Amino acid sequence: MSPTPAAPLWQWSACDLAGAIRAGDVSADEAVGAVIDRVQAENPRLNAIVEDLSRSAKETARQYDDHFAAHGPLGPLHGVPVTIKVNVDQTGHATTNGVSAFKDVIAPDDAPIVRNLKNAGAIVIGRTNTPEFSFRATTDNPLHGRTLNPWDDARSPGGSSGGASAALAAGFGPLAHGNDIGGSLRFPAFMCGLATIRPTFGRVPAYNPSAPAERSLLAQMMSTQGVIAREMRDVRLGTRVLAAPDPRDPWQAPVPFDGPALNPPIKVAVARATNGYAIDPAVTDALDRAAETLAAAGYRVEEVAPPMTEALANDALASLFGDCRMFLGDAIHRHGSPVIQQIFDAYYELYHAYGAEDLLHAMARRTAHARAWNLFAEEYPLVLSPFMMRPGYDWDEDTRGPAAVRDIFDSALYSWTMNFLGLPSAIAPAGFAGAFPMSVQIIARRFREDLALDAAEVLERANGVAVHELWRRQGVAV
Repeated sequence: MSPTPAAPLWQWSACDLAGAIRAGDVSADEAVGAVIDRVQAENPRLNAIVEDLSRSAKETARQYDDHFAAHGPLGPLHGVPVTIKVNVDQTGHATTNGVSAFKDVIAPDDAPIVRNLKNAGAIVIGRTNTPEFSFRATTDNPLHGRTLNPWDDARSPGGSSGGASAALAAGFGPLAHGNDIGGSLRFPAFMCGLATIRPTFGRVPAYNPSAPAERSLLAQMMSTQGVIAREMRDVRLGTRVLAAPDPRDPWQAPVPFDGPALNPPIKVAVARATNGYAIDPAVTDALDRAAETLAAAGYRVEEVAPPMTEALANDALASLFGDCRMFLGDAIHRHGSPVIQQIFDAYYELYHAYGAEDLLHAMARRTAHARAWNLFAEEYPLVLSPFMMRPGYDWDEDTRGPAAVRDIFDSALYSWTMNFLGLPSAIAPAGFAGAFPMSVQIIARRFREDLALDAAEVLERANGVAVHELWRRQGVAV
């Protein structure tokens, strides 16, 4: 799936780069240097990386090459360039979360995912942009500015990991860290033609040493750390690395990444319920193509509706935004821009954000919703669904009033409900709709990211790696 061996190193996958470095065919210094050159050429326009760490990355690469010569590789990502989102702690760097008031919040230690990436031998070349408080479907803020989508300036790169997605699509390394409380790994992957998986709650450790207080209970349950990549095999490798144990997260579960083999054919339920949203025909076509591809690969694909009840949809966002109002509301009021304040006001009103008592009752009902999905997954280990029920959206669409905000979120029914349930959900390629790549979502049983990634790789083999088409359009040989 990767470009030819003659292609510049910035185009290579994480798996191929790591393999070439282990074989002694490529040095860490060469890999990092090629990506840094690409960043310096393209990032000034895109503004995906908002803290340039190229100097320290080059120094680290040379140290890693010396270590390799004496002792071999540090780990499975030895010498591979990666980026970190600015809402996660990296020792000595500001965890700004896209907020001007937080520009001097300097991390005293690495978050677990940063530590795990470094322990695996990855080299951080920069920190990527996020919207204010990491809570928009697009990426723009007064502190760092707007991130452009490499496919089209008018198209959002997604949010909140929009800096990560733009960086990957532009060639700024093969792996990017991101996180996801309502879709912040999957919106960017969908909007930039990339690959990702939202891991199961408890799979990847999470903790920010700089945080003044613990996150709310619902935020802990709905938010996950993960990676975005250009290829599904890199998502698999990166997620394995992130999932290394860390005692600072007491809720991380020691579950093997590869579960037991299932007797074939594995059943896939095709989810088409829209909760009243008028699904775009391009999305329906993509879903149909994906279903046909999986069936041809030996999956048993059936038109069976999972328990996507209206009650689940109502509880998910009313709970999330009720939780936000209680735990983030004051900070947004004091430190947020007028734009983010307006958007949050729309969230609260549109989705009838729960108060404390209603939120407690909804948290109890969450168990019933999750139980229903678990029981369904006993027969259907995978669910094929839309991610968004429209092909995409403009970079500033959520500033155009409550109706525009609602359209984005309503179209992403299969995004935030999966966060509420804590289920692993992968974004996989499904061809193109006009000029832009299309993706579908594959939802798996709890802690069966491996099953979702297996199916996603089937779709990738059928559809190719979308960003290769982007580079060809830009006149870059692939």
